[in-house]
Amino acid sequence: MASRITELVLDCRDPERLAAFWCEVLGFVILLRDGEDIEIGPPPGTGGLQLTLVLSKAHEPKNGKLPLHFDINATDRDQDTELERLLAAGARFADIGQTGEEPWHVLADPEGNEFCLLQARVSAT
Repeated sequence: MASRITELVLDCRDPERLAAFWCEVLGFVILLRDGEDIEIGPPPGTGGLQLTLVLSKAHEPKNGKLPLHFDINATDRDQDTELERLLAAGARFADIGQTGEEPWHVLADPEGNEFCLLQARVSAT
């Protein structure tokens, strides 16, 4: 049997702020608070073991581009409508050298962590 990724840990200066942002973006809820760290994930009862995100308090500022980023897809709307929603939630455009011809948008969360909004719509389940 193989191992499975169960949580991703994102170091950040303000776990509360990022928890609010990523809960809004992903439809997650706060599952656990452990000191200054916050674990968010799908609401209980969503079904099966699902990946969670731990926002871990870091006192040092982020330096440079992360070697890992999130790719997200809308579940119930087209890409343009989802882009408007993400920008209203606090995302901003990020320039990482893209040409502008890509079928995805490169964005950053409130602390500057890059993520991509892809074009496809996927099932919420």
